[in-house]
Amino acid sequence: MPKDKRKRAGGAGDASPYAKPSAKASAAHSIFKMDKDLGQHILKNPGVASAIVHKAHLKQSDHVLEVGPGTGNLTVLILKAAKAVTAVEMDPRMAAELTKRVQGTAEAKRLKVMLGDVIKTELPHFDVCISNTPYQISSPLVFKLLSLPNPPRSCILMFQREFAMRLFAKPGEKLYSRLSVNVQMWAKVSHIMKVGRNNFNPPPQVESNVVRIEPKHPRPQIAYEEWDGLLRIAFVRKNRTLRASFLGTSAVLELLASNYRLFCAQHDIALDDSPADLNKGTAQADAMELDDDGDDAGDDDGDDDGDDAGFSGFSDPDDPDDELPDFFKQLQAEHKMKKKNNGAARKKRGKVSELVREKVVKVLERDTQLADKRARLCDEGDFLKLLYAFNTEGIHFR
Repeated sequence: MPKDKRKRAGGAGDASPYAKPSAKASAAHSIFKMDKDLGQHILKNPGVASAIVHKAHLKQSDHVLEVGPGTGNLTVLILKAAKAVTAVEMDPRMAAELTKRVQGTAEAKRLKVMLGDVIKTELPHFDVCISNTPYQISSPLVFKLLSLPNPPRSCILMFQREFAMRLFAKPGEKLYSRLSVNVQMWAKVSHIMKVGRNNFNPPPQVESNVVRIEPKHPRPQIAYEEWDGLLRIAFVRKNRTLRASFLGTSAVLELLASNYRLFCAQHDIALDDSPADLNKGTAQADAMELDDDGDDAGDDDGDDDGDDAGFSGFSDPDDPDDELPDFFKQLQAEHKMKKKNNGAARKKRGKVSELVREKVVKVLERDTQLADKRARLCDEGDFLKLLYAFNTEGIHFR
């Protein structure tokens, strides 16, 4: 007897609710592929999103800046608690998705979406910043927010866990670095919560933390370039003594001598830059002289992350966003050429260089007594004392 060719109820031909969706159907429900180069990891856990907004302590009168809103999981919650939101988004697809999400609602009029790179964008005034930060702009975003003419009341920012921990690290801790000192000079940093990688879509390779950054009011009356210039030298290798950092490499002394010449020129101070008589150097100065490569084996305790090959240590190994200053790049090239032409006579130091060296010794040994202290153990007060003493001697770092 021939088989019945009619389709039976619940058969494979029916669109059963229990049937697995086809690839075509899945593609239809997918908005678009996330761009990992832009750090697109959407926060999908509503509980975490609600906790972040709650910890921001928003007021009904607040204007909020959100960086990297994505599809708007945080944005819709912020709009319920604040007066207005400015969302800065790099990806036009995300910006369109966010706009469509609030279209036709009462919140649409209180949301402004700005398309572009937040680091290069001129930002409007805002009271609070909330961000699921793309990890590749973590450091630039922090310093842009802190350098605004009218900084926000607070910033609730999500970062890669190691970066976040460096922000509030204390002297003596492994992650204490130039970034720690810089941020803590301009703001109060506190930890809010940990966020596991499974709370994102797609999951990132690292865990995350949320921190609160509250800019200090009034802002410290210190030039950022001066402060950061001092820290760059001190944290060349954070386990070195400050004596080794400032006196152990000729490039540092040449930089300070160059800045001192500029300072004297601006203040009409006459200088004698003729070659110095090195035979008249003090025994103390000779004893402190270290090789030009900056090696100071006695001051390292084996915990440095940097390379021991001389000038390579001038970029902070603890700060992946750090860049080698142009002055050091030029000296690095000259240093390599000097090593290539091994045996050539060294250029004689001028009297200005010797004078600057004596001033550095005076600051470290007598004025501050910090010569034997390591950068990783120095607190904000130590660095302020150093900066004041150097500036008093006419030595600047910008």
